Amino acid sequence: MKSLRIHAFGNPSHAELEHTTLASPAQGQVSLRIEAASVNPLDLKMLAGHMQQVFPVTLPYTLGTDLAGVVEQVGPGVDRFKPGDRVVGRLEPTAGGAFAQAAVVPAQALSPMPADMSFEQAAALPTAAGTAWLALFGAGRLQAGQRVLIHAAAGGVGSFAVQLARQAGAHVIATASARNLGLARELGADEAIDYQRQDFSAVLRNVDLVLDTVGGDTLERSWQVLAATGAIVSTVDFAIEARGGRPGSFVFFNHDAGTLDMVLQRFNEKQLQIVLDTIHPLDDARAALEQVAGGHARGKVIVRAAR
Repeated sequence: MKSLRIHAFGNPSHAELEHTTLASPAQGQVSLRIEAASVNPLDLKMLAGHMQQVFPVTLPYTLGTDLAGVVEQVGPGVDRFKPGDRVVGRLEPTAGGAFAQAAVVPAQALSPMPADMSFEQAAALPTAAGTAWLALFGAGRLQAGQRVLIHAAAGGVGSFAVQLARQAGAHVIATASARNLGLARELGADEAIDYQRQDFSAVLRNVDLVLDTVGGDTLERSWQVLAATGAIVSTVDFAIEARGGRPGSFVFFNHDAGTLDMVLQRFNEKQLQIVLDTIHPLDDARAALEQVAGGHARGKVIVRAAR
């Protein structure tokens, strides 16, 4: 089978498509024919070696965490799935393995896919939707009627966060580029600000929660718009701290089957739109990494496993 692997840390040019072998599933595992995987910013950090203190890996390493596919074989002790089942899940970053044609996966990392969901849609969900949920309702404790500012609202996390916040009854303010303002409103934003033409910190005040997926100057200016009891949740700044009595917290989503099952149910009930950008074949997976590294992806970038 083919796998996208690295033998040294660096940029996408360090990733090589190689022929690898697949072990048989052990206790509690299944072997999976991978149909699609999605690219997350975490994949680029793993590629660069920036996560070694948090998620140490041994080289060579197969990239990718979010995947969807078909169960081919089940190991001892697995009764939740059978061969032929369509499933979606998230691999531990220390294991990786989603950018490949097949993988051996812990059964507990997987959830059944809705019948009308494509593999590309499914692969887009685990990390992005899980992070959005955790940031808004775990760390952010968002309540109905509150004002929430969501940066990069057309991105992977942002596109899910806008929908989830709106469904929770919040007043949603989104920042996006001019070409994505319409998408932000379509997803549920009550207000949409073109961050390239308008300084959000000059026009907003009394925001209860900011979801920051950008960092840097955007994060710094976000403090100016907070209400006295407001908070910022960042998905990019490990070192964020409270300021002036207002909480600042970093979130990182680890796989939680309950959260994934919840967002899958939202999709099943036609309450969740999954925004897909480019779908790259596995043979061109480097281009998928480069696209995400360049920023400005609209929704999720997908790698489709080649046969």
